[in-house]
Amino acid sequence: MIVPMSIMVPGACVSVGVGVRRIVAGNAGLMTGPGTNTYLLGLREVAVLDPGPDDTRHLEAILAAAGTDIRWIIATHSHPDHSPLVRRLAERTGARIIGLPPPDDGRQDPTFAPQHLPGDGERLMLGDASLVAIHTPGHASNCVCYLLESERLLFTGDHVLEGVSPVILAPDGDMSAYLHSLAKLEAYDFERIAPGHGGVMERGKEILSALRSHRLAREEKVLRTLGRLGEATLDELTPAVYDDVAPQRHPWARLTLEAHLIKLARERRAGEHGGVWRLDRP
Repeated sequence: MIVPMSIMVPGACVSVGVGVRRIVAGNAGLMTGPGTNTYLLGLREVAVLDPGPDDTRHLEAILAAAGTDIRWIIATHSHPDHSPLVRRLAERTGARIIGLPPPDDGRQDPTFAPQHLPGDGERLMLGDASLVAIHTPGHASNCVCYLLESERLLFTGDHVLEGVSPVILAPDGDMSAYLHSLAKLEAYDFERIAPGHGGVMERGKEILSALRSHRLAREEKVLRTLGRLGEATLDELTPAVYDDVAPQRHPWARLTLEAHLIKLARERRAGEHGGVWRLDRP
Protein backbone atom coordinates (compact mmCIF):
# COMPACT_ATOMS: atom_id res chain seq x y z
CA MET A 1 0.00 0.00 0.00
CA ILE A 2 2.93 2.40 0.50
CA VAL A 3 3.82 4.48 -2.56
CA PRO A 4 5.65 7.82 -2.84
CA MET A 5 3.58 10.89 -2.07
CA SER A 6 2.99 13.28 -4.96
CA ILE A 7 5.18 16.37 -5.03
CA MET A 8 2.90 19.22 -3.96
CA VAL A 9 3.68 22.89 -3.28
CA PRO A 10 1.86 24.62 -0.38
CA GLY A 11 -0.15 27.67 -1.42
CA ALA A 12 -0.15 26.88 -5.15
CA CYS A 13 -3.60 26.71 -6.77
CA VAL A 14 -3.76 23.93 -9.38
CA SER A 15 -6.58 22.49 -11.47
CA VAL A 16 -7.44 18.82 -10.79
CA GLY A 17 -10.62 18.67 -12.90
CA VAL A 18 -13.20 20.80 -14.67
CA GLY A 19 -14.17 23.49 -12.16
CA VAL A 20 -12.03 21.89 -9.43
CA ARG A 21 -8.89 23.46 -7.96
CA ARG A 22 -6.64 22.37 -5.11
CA ILE A 23 -4.54 24.36 -2.65
CA VAL A 24 -2.27 22.48 -0.23
CA ALA A 25 -1.93 23.86 3.30
CA GLY A 26 1.52 24.39 4.77
CA ASN A 27 1.16 21.68 7.43
CA ALA A 28 3.25 18.88 5.95
CA GLY A 29 4.24 16.21 8.45
CA LEU A 30 4.46 12.55 9.32
CA MET A 31 0.68 12.11 9.48
CA THR A 32 -0.39 14.87 7.07
CA GLY A 33 1.93 13.99 4.19
CA PRO A 34 2.46 17.01 1.87
CA GLY A 35 -0.24 18.91 3.84
CA THR A 36 -4.02 19.10 3.96
CA ASN A 37 -5.72 19.45 0.58
CA THR A 38 -8.26 22.24 0.25
CA TYR A 39 -10.49 21.98 -2.82
CA LEU A 40 -12.30 24.86 -4.54
CA LEU A 41 -15.37 23.76 -6.48
CA GLY A 42 -17.02 26.04 -9.04
CA LEU A 43 -15.85 29.22 -10.72
CA ARG A 44 -18.57 31.86 -10.30
CA GLU A 45 -19.88 30.69 -6.94
CA VAL A 46 -17.33 28.69 -5.02
CA ALA A 47 -17.62 25.87 -2.48
CA VAL A 48 -14.52 25.29 -0.34
CA LEU A 49 -13.98 21.70 0.78
CA ASP A 50 -11.77 21.14 3.85
CA PRO A 51 -10.26 24.59 4.53
CA GLY A 52 -7.66 22.92 6.76
CA PRO A 53 -5.77 24.19 9.83
CA ASP A 54 -6.21 27.69 11.23
CA ASP A 55 -3.37 29.24 9.26
CA THR A 56 -3.43 32.84 8.02
CA ARG A 57 -1.22 32.19 5.01
CA HIS A 58 -3.50 29.37 3.85
CA LEU A 59 -6.58 31.55 4.44
CA GLU A 60 -5.15 34.29 2.23
CA ALA A 61 -4.26 31.74 -0.48
CA ILE A 62 -7.85 30.50 -0.53
CA LEU A 63 -9.26 34.02 -0.70
CA ALA A 64 -6.80 35.03 -3.42
CA ALA A 65 -7.88 32.08 -5.55
CA ALA A 66 -11.63 32.27 -4.91
CA GLY A 67 -12.22 35.85 -3.81
CA THR A 68 -15.40 36.71 -1.94
CA ASP A 69 -17.50 34.47 -4.19
CA ILE A 70 -17.23 31.68 -1.61
CA ARG A 71 -20.79 30.64 -0.82
CA TRP A 72 -20.33 27.28 0.92
CA ILE A 73 -17.72 25.73 3.20
CA ILE A 74 -17.69 21.95 3.58
CA ALA A 75 -15.72 19.75 5.97
CA THR A 76 -15.30 16.03 5.41
CA HIS A 77 -14.76 15.68 9.18
CA SER A 78 -13.62 17.78 12.12
CA HIS A 79 -10.07 16.68 12.91
CA PRO A 80 -7.69 19.59 13.63
CA ASP A 81 -5.98 19.44 10.23
CA HIS A 82 -9.25 19.74 8.28
CA SER A 83 -11.79 22.13 9.81
CA PRO A 84 -10.31 24.81 12.14
CA LEU A 85 -10.02 27.40 9.34
CA VAL A 86 -13.77 27.08 8.66
CA ARG A 87 -14.67 29.66 11.31
CA ARG A 88 -12.42 32.47 10.03
CA LEU A 89 -13.21 31.72 6.39
CA ALA A 90 -16.93 31.93 7.15
CA GLU A 91 -16.44 35.22 9.01
CA ARG A 92 -14.63 36.70 5.99
CA THR A 93 -17.11 35.47 3.37
CA GLY A 94 -20.47 34.82 5.06
CA ALA A 95 -20.45 31.33 3.51
CA ARG A 96 -22.78 28.58 4.75
CA ILE A 97 -21.05 25.78 6.67
CA ILE A 98 -21.82 22.16 5.76
CA GLY A 99 -20.77 19.00 7.61
CA LEU A 100 -21.52 16.80 10.60
CA PRO A 101 -20.94 18.02 14.18
CA PRO A 102 -17.71 17.06 15.96
CA PRO A 103 -17.97 14.04 18.28
CA ASP A 104 -16.83 14.53 21.86
CA ASP A 105 -13.72 12.35 21.93
CA GLY A 106 -11.08 14.98 22.69
CA ARG A 107 -9.52 14.71 19.22
CA GLN A 108 -11.84 17.06 17.32
CA ASP A 109 -12.01 20.72 16.39
CA PRO A 110 -14.54 22.15 18.88
CA THR A 111 -14.96 25.35 16.82
CA PHE A 112 -16.58 23.51 13.91
CA ALA A 113 -20.26 24.48 13.95
CA PRO A 114 -22.07 23.34 10.78
CA GLN A 115 -25.25 25.12 9.70
CA HIS A 116 -26.38 22.31 7.41
CA LEU A 117 -26.01 18.61 8.26
CA PRO A 118 -25.95 16.66 4.97
CA GLY A 119 -28.08 13.53 4.86
CA ASP A 120 -26.60 10.29 3.64
CA GLY A 121 -27.07 10.29 -0.14
CA GLU A 122 -28.24 13.93 -0.20
CA ARG A 123 -27.48 15.84 -3.39
CA LEU A 124 -26.11 19.30 -2.62
CA MET A 125 -26.66 21.87 -5.37
CA LEU A 126 -23.78 24.31 -4.95
CA GLY A 127 -23.79 26.70 -7.87
CA ASP A 128 -21.95 25.00 -10.73
CA ALA A 129 -21.24 21.93 -8.62
CA SER A 130 -23.56 19.11 -7.61
CA LEU A 131 -22.18 16.95 -4.80
CA VAL A 132 -23.59 13.74 -3.34
CA ALA A 133 -22.87 13.39 0.39
CA ILE A 134 -21.98 9.85 1.49
CA HIS A 135 -21.69 9.10 5.20
CA THR A 136 -18.52 7.05 5.72
CA PRO A 137 -17.82 6.59 9.45
CA GLY A 138 -14.66 4.73 10.40
CA HIS A 139 -11.67 7.07 10.60
CA ALA A 140 -14.02 9.25 12.66
CA SER A 141 -17.74 8.91 13.24
CA ASN A 142 -18.58 12.14 11.40
CA CYS A 143 -16.65 11.43 8.17
CA VAL A 144 -18.50 12.26 4.95
CA CYS A 145 -17.21 11.67 1.42
CA TYR A 146 -18.51 13.85 -1.42
CA LEU A 147 -19.00 12.71 -5.03
CA LEU A 148 -18.77 15.23 -7.87
CA GLU A 149 -20.81 13.24 -10.37
CA SER A 150 -19.98 15.41 -13.38
CA GLU A 151 -16.29 14.54 -12.99
CA ARG A 152 -16.75 11.06 -11.44
CA LEU A 153 -14.45 12.42 -8.74
CA LEU A 154 -14.77 11.29 -5.11
CA PHE A 155 -13.51 13.57 -2.32
CA THR A 156 -12.59 11.29 0.59
CA GLY A 157 -11.03 13.44 3.31
CA ASP A 158 -9.05 10.95 5.42
CA HIS A 159 -11.22 7.94 4.55
CA VAL A 160 -8.90 7.07 1.63
CA LEU A 161 -5.42 8.59 1.32
CA GLU A 162 -2.62 8.47 -1.22
CA GLY A 163 0.00 5.88 -0.35
CA VAL A 164 -0.96 5.13 3.26
CA SER A 165 -3.82 3.58 5.19
CA PRO A 166 -5.69 6.05 7.42
CA VAL A 167 -5.45 5.73 11.17
CA ILE A 168 -8.64 4.46 12.81
CA LEU A 169 -8.99 6.50 15.98
CA ALA A 170 -10.93 4.38 18.49
CA PRO A 171 -13.23 4.64 20.28
CA ASP A 172 -14.89 7.27 18.03
CA GLY A 173 -13.24 5.66 15.03
CA ASP A 174 -14.48 2.15 14.35
CA MET A 175 -12.85 -0.59 12.27
CA SER A 176 -16.10 -2.42 11.49
CA ALA A 177 -17.69 0.84 10.36
CA TYR A 178 -14.62 1.66 8.29
CA LEU A 179 -14.74 -1.61 6.37
CA HIS A 180 -18.49 -1.20 5.85
CA SER A 181 -17.94 2.33 4.52
CA LEU A 182 -15.35 1.08 2.02
CA ALA A 183 -17.86 -1.46 0.70
CA LYS A 184 -20.59 1.20 0.60
CA LEU A 185 -18.53 3.48 -1.64
CA GLU A 186 -18.13 0.77 -4.26
CA ALA A 187 -21.80 1.19 -5.21
CA TYR A 188 -21.17 4.75 -6.46
CA ASP A 189 -20.03 5.71 -9.96
CA PHE A 190 -16.61 7.32 -9.72
CA GLU A 191 -13.23 6.86 -11.37
CA ARG A 192 -10.82 9.13 -9.49
CA ILE A 193 -10.25 9.82 -5.79
CA ALA A 194 -9.28 13.25 -4.44
CA PRO A 195 -7.98 12.56 -0.92
CA GLY A 196 -7.46 14.86 2.05
CA HIS A 197 -3.70 14.37 1.75
CA GLY A 198 -1.72 13.46 -1.36
CA GLY A 199 -2.44 13.55 -5.06
CA VAL A 200 -5.52 12.62 -7.06
CA MET A 201 -5.62 8.86 -7.66
CA GLU A 202 -6.83 7.05 -10.77
CA ARG A 203 -8.69 3.68 -10.77
CA GLY A 204 -10.54 4.50 -7.58
CA LYS A 205 -12.45 1.21 -7.32
CA GLU A 206 -9.19 -0.75 -7.44
CA ILE A 207 -7.79 1.43 -4.67
CA LEU A 208 -10.82 0.71 -2.47
CA SER A 209 -10.44 -3.02 -3.05
CA ALA A 210 -6.72 -2.93 -2.26
CA LEU A 211 -7.34 -0.90 0.89
CA ARG A 212 -9.96 -3.33 2.15
CA SER A 213 -7.64 -6.28 1.43
CA HIS A 214 -4.84 -4.52 3.29
CA ARG A 215 -6.98 -3.98 6.38
CA LEU A 216 -8.20 -7.59 6.42
CA ALA A 217 -4.65 -8.89 5.94
CA ARG A 218 -3.52 -6.79 8.91
CA GLU A 219 -6.37 -8.23 10.97
CA GLU A 220 -5.22 -11.75 10.12
CA LYS A 221 -1.70 -10.79 11.19
CA VAL A 222 -3.10 -9.61 14.53
CA LEU A 223 -4.72 -13.01 15.03
CA ARG A 224 -1.57 -14.92 13.99
CA THR A 225 0.59 -12.83 16.30
CA LEU A 226 -1.74 -13.38 19.25
CA GLY A 227 -1.71 -17.09 18.50
CA ARG A 228 2.08 -17.15 18.47
CA LEU A 229 2.58 -15.03 21.59
CA GLY A 230 -0.28 -16.52 23.58
CA GLU A 231 -0.99 -13.20 25.27
CA ALA A 232 0.36 -9.66 24.95
CA THR A 233 -0.32 -6.06 25.86
CA LEU A 234 -1.09 -3.49 23.19
CA ASP A 235 2.44 -2.11 23.52
CA GLU A 236 3.90 -5.58 23.03
CA LEU A 237 1.69 -6.34 20.05
CA THR A 238 2.38 -3.13 18.13
CA PRO A 239 6.00 -3.78 17.04
CA ALA A 240 5.18 -7.41 16.26
CA VAL A 241 2.09 -6.71 14.15
CA TYR A 242 3.66 -3.65 12.49
CA ASP A 243 7.19 -4.96 11.98
CA ASP A 244 6.87 -3.82 8.34
CA VAL A 245 6.19 -0.21 9.36
CA ALA A 246 8.83 2.37 10.34
CA PRO A 247 9.16 2.61 14.16
CA GLN A 248 8.40 6.34 14.15
CA ARG A 249 4.90 5.47 12.92
CA HIS A 250 4.25 2.90 15.65
CA PRO A 251 2.43 5.34 18.00
CA TRP A 252 -0.14 5.88 15.23
CA ALA A 253 -0.15 2.22 14.24
CA ARG A 254 -0.94 1.40 17.88
CA LEU A 255 -4.19 3.36 17.57
CA THR A 256 -5.31 1.38 14.52
CA LEU A 257 -4.24 -1.87 16.20
CA GLU A 258 -6.50 -1.00 19.12
CA ALA A 259 -9.38 -0.51 16.65
CA HIS A 260 -8.66 -3.94 15.15
CA LEU A 261 -8.65 -5.54 18.60
CA ILE A 262 -11.94 -3.87 19.58
CA LYS A 263 -13.51 -5.27 16.40
CA LEU A 264 -12.14 -8.75 17.15
CA ALA A 265 -13.43 -8.56 20.72
CA ARG A 266 -16.92 -7.69 19.50
CA GLU A 267 -16.74 -10.70 17.20
CA ARG A 268 -15.52 -12.85 20.12
CA ARG A 269 -12.32 -13.74 18.33
CA ALA A 270 -10.08 -12.00 20.87
CA GLY A 271 -10.46 -10.79 24.42
CA GLU A 272 -8.78 -8.46 26.90
CA HIS A 273 -8.34 -8.68 30.66
CA GLY A 274 -6.26 -6.28 32.70
CA GLY A 275 -4.66 -4.80 29.61
CA VAL A 276 -3.58 -8.21 28.27
CA TRP A 277 -4.99 -9.50 24.99
CA ARG A 278 -5.35 -13.14 23.94
CA LEU A 279 -7.31 -15.15 21.42
CA ASP A 280 -10.87 -15.90 22.49
CA ARG A 281 -11.01 -19.67 22.22
CA PRO A 282 -14.21 -21.75 22.60
